[in-house]
Amino acid sequence: MTEEQKRLLRDALWKIANDLRGKMDADEFRDYILGFIFFRYLSERMHMYANDILAADGITYGDLREGTDEGEEYLDAIRAEAVEELGYFLRPSELFEAVAAKGAQKGNNFILDDLSRILTNIQKSTMGTESEEDFDHLFEDMDLGSTKLGRTVADRNELVAKVMGRLSDKNRIDFQLNNAESDVLGDAYEYLIAQFASGAGKKAGEFYTPQQVSTILARIVTNGKTRLDSVYDPTCGSGSLLLRVAREIGIRNIAKGFFGQELNRTTYNLARMNMILHGVNYRQFNLKQEDTLRRDEHEGRQFEAVVANPPFSADWSADPSFTTDDRFSTFGRLPPSSKADYAFVLHMLHHLADNGTMAVILPHGALFRGGSEGAIRKILIAERNWLDAVIGLPANIFYGTAIPTCIMVFKKCRENPDDILFIDASGPENFKKEKNQNTLRDGDVERIISTYRDRTAIDRYSHVATMGEIEENDWNLNIPRYVDTFEEEAPVNLDAVLTELKTINEGMADVDQLIAGFCKELGIEAPL
Repeated sequence: MTEEQKRLLRDALWKIANDLRGKMDADEFRDYILGFIFFRYLSERMHMYANDILAADGITYGDLREGTDEGEEYLDAIRAEAVEELGYFLRPSELFEAVAAKGAQKGNNFILDDLSRILTNIQKSTMGTESEEDFDHLFEDMDLGSTKLGRTVADRNELVAKVMGRLSDKNRIDFQLNNAESDVLGDAYEYLIAQFASGAGKKAGEFYTPQQVSTILARIVTNGKTRLDSVYDPTCGSGSLLLRVAREIGIRNIAKGFFGQELNRTTYNLARMNMILHGVNYRQFNLKQEDTLRRDEHEGRQFEAVVANPPFSADWSADPSFTTDDRFSTFGRLPPSSKADYAFVLHMLHHLADNGTMAVILPHGALFRGGSEGAIRKILIAERNWLDAVIGLPANIFYGTAIPTCIMVFKKCRENPDDILFIDASGPENFKKEKNQNTLRDGDVERIISTYRDRTAIDRYSHVATMGEIEENDWNLNIPRYVDTFEEEAPVNLDAVLTELKTINEGMADVDQLIAGFCKELGIEAPL
């Protein structure tokens, strides 16, 4: 699919969402539109898989007659294989196209009950199998009984049928699932998540990391590698960071798969859908829904790549019981309860393998705040020597906040143990200023990555600081202390200025004389 075709597909999807979201807030409608897209994906994948199995018998999935002995015998056999391979099962009458076709009929077109039953059946088909947890309550945010879809049941049925009808129009929306190299649906899904994030402000933006920033983190943790053992995001949101790492190195080149944890239930559901939509088999991801700091659902595991965009300076309990927690106990002090930034950093480092790389997005305050944060920062640099690089990002590149941010890169076994690289990419020449938000261009991303990879010092952009320099700054990492972006103004030529003033004064005398002449002709007093 060409870029132009992708653009047309995205436009079509956005128009569908835009036409229908007037009944509710954008982030609320998101749950419906993304859920319907996911249902269509599961249906098309099921249809293709069943057709492949039935090809040897010269029939298609649509040819099976449900309710007959022969038809049910076929379906039992296909169910067993589909649950093992795809992780779920749908009967021919439960496919998206069948439901959408019924909804488009002029009579007998009530589909709400059918749809509710089918979405439940998808989950039921996984019960007692390896994929059960990955499909558990996956469609719970699609409340088909909500009055936000319409005041009456008939109104709700009409709206749902309209949405499904538009999504089933393959002339406008073709996800190209038969093309193994295509990730059109995944791209479209990510596009809609980004659009809803930008349109709904901080609430929606919390779970979405801009693609360019995700790319920087993904390229840093995969730098110099062709394979990874595993990748982990402790605040995985919709899973975009994990998937960006997959895009950089290839899904099949991540041996043990994707691991994540997310507190918000709705966002956790989005992440599981996002994984499946991008072709990640249910056996390849292990996502949990729980408070990462309070209950670590991946205790005992270490990961080769660790990435995160945790909530900036969020509150956490800082309960004294954490002082005996393996994640924090060796640092002697806990991060303050009003700022969980270093709690997330220490959690991530606890899970970082010795041969791994960790990249985390933090507010600038994490670079210089004192107290317990300063003490932890000193231990990480002076005693552990795990900090590898600090990258300052432009302000206002995240949805819903203009706070300045940075990326901190950690390695437990560093190739350059005698220094730390600082990059200041916050200057106006390093981003594009948009109407409501700043964005990084491809060239801006590439400059950051090449500077990190080559560890080069560039005037007013990057600096390789010795450990002695950092100690002299009392372990304060504030980027202006290391990267001088001050640009001296050109000296003023006083003689030239004086000459220019004289010329102007001489010209003004001529003008005054001219005005006085006009006033005299008019018989009025000159103003000068």
